[in-house]
Amino acid sequence: MSEETVIRVAVAGAAGRMGREVVRAVHEAEGLSLVAAVDRAEVGRDAGEIAGVGTLSLPIESGLKEALLRSQAEVLVDFTVPASALGNIQTALEAKVSPVVGTTGLTAEDLNRVRAWVAAGGVGALIAPNFAIGAVLMMLFAEQAAKYLPDVEIIELHHENKLDSPSGTALMTAQKIAAARAGSPRPEPANAVEKIPGGRGANYEGIHLHSVRLPGFVAHQEVIFGGLGQTLTIRHDSTDRRSFMPGVLLAVRRVRALPGLVVGLENLL
Repeated sequence: MSEETVIRVAVAGAAGRMGREVVRAVHEAEGLSLVAAVDRAEVGRDAGEIAGVGTLSLPIESGLKEALLRSQAEVLVDFTVPASALGNIQTALEAKVSPVVGTTGLTAEDLNRVRAWVAAGGVGALIAPNFAIGAVLMMLFAEQAAKYLPDVEIIELHHENKLDSPSGTALMTAQKIAAARAGSPRPEPANAVEKIPGGRGANYEGIHLHSVRLPGFVAHQEVIFGGLGQTLTIRHDSTDRRSFMPGVLLAVRRVRALPGLVVGLENLL
């Protein structure tokens, strides 16, 4: 592949668990070049050694703006935390770098701010709550089922260090279901009692969402529909963070051509 067609990629959160997988995936992918790795941890250490792919002669830096300008990156992949992601997106767009963001916890107000920055920056951006192809299909299947079975609850299960709840995937699933439902869910009993507040989980337009945070999980979700004499369960399990990498690489290759901000990997499939 010619030098001109290689996409220059920076990674924010490169020392984290997802960031290390992104470093590995970008390094091994054809047509991509890892040109910068940024994190607040492990500064100065080689990004390749942390990711387990050997020495890349690419030390982790702490300053995102400086790293993007120095490396002339075209795409920034961000898997950090909600408190950092919004600023990272703004920094990238100001530098005319397209962000691919897997950090969840961004609000609707945050997304509106990003849309304004994207319009001003003139480059594409993608934010997705989940980059696993199977998870995207799970959401699409749930959206179809909601047309016929309006009564539904969502259980999402993640590792103990996930900061936001419900997960971005669960919230997006609920939004898709609510928009697709042809009928209304059954009303809850007027005399229902929560013995402990939150016992029925979060409630999004009549859809209860339950979050589990335990060691041993990576990312998992069940969408359970109930009907007369039947239930339908649609479940997706990511048992390894490598499951997200094909979707990340797809986004990296496509993001520069997007017409503004795109939310959700399904828009690229």
